[in-house]
Amino acid sequence: MSTTTDSLPSSARAPKPKTARMFQSGFFEFFSRVHPATPFVTWLPVVLFLAWRSLARGEPGAPAAAATFAFGVFAWTFAEYGLHRFLFHWVNDTAWGRRIHFMLHGVHHEYPEDKDRLVMPPGFSIPMGIAFYSLFRVAFGAGWGEPLFAGFATGYLWYDGTHFAVHHFRPASGLFQKLRRHHLFHHHSDPDGGFGVSSPLWDWVFRTMPRSSVEVRRGAQAAPSPRT
Repeated sequence: MSTTTDSLPSSARAPKPKTARMFQSGFFEFFSRVHPATPFVTWLPVVLFLAWRSLARGEPGAPAAAATFAFGVFAWTFAEYGLHRFLFHWVNDTAWGRRIHFMLHGVHHEYPEDKDRLVMPPGFSIPMGIAFYSLFRVAFGAGWGEPLFAGFATGYLWYDGTHFAVHHFRPASGLFQKLRRHHLFHHHSDPDGGFGVSSPLWDWVFRTMPRSSVEVRRGAQAAPSPRT
């Protein structure tokens, strides 16, 4: 199934500007643009260090640490869904509210092919990472909290890598083809659905699976689908 034409509106295929300037200051503009390798350079050493320290500590033991790591990856998918739905798509109809929304996420919807703004900038991901690490460390202690955070950060890297891939590659089949279709519907036909990028799980759980443009047009003539 084609990921560029089926059920997508013609506007999704029309040429669009690739980028826009966000800041008058050249300094801030420079740091608003992020190479797709940046999250991996920033966070992969942290993941490896925490995984090594969790195993070297010997408590709670390798099997339990591995299971906690896996749960951290799963926990990220829920955080990703919540952040995307309730923070990135938060809108306040004031000048400052619109500005904040544009800087957080609106710029990506306006210029979805801008390769310099497809992954989180360190100015956002590092404070977020510190906050979650502190939460896990305080709540569960180092023995459980560190492998949990290592898995959580790995899930985040999967998300950023997936987000870049679905915007810049066109697989003919397989997992990425499905994820790309899911995400393109979010962009081009149903921004109120499809908040999962690395996984559609929570969209399915909370009934926010994105609809194609054909389904949206049909829904406009009938009762709207319930969204939790």
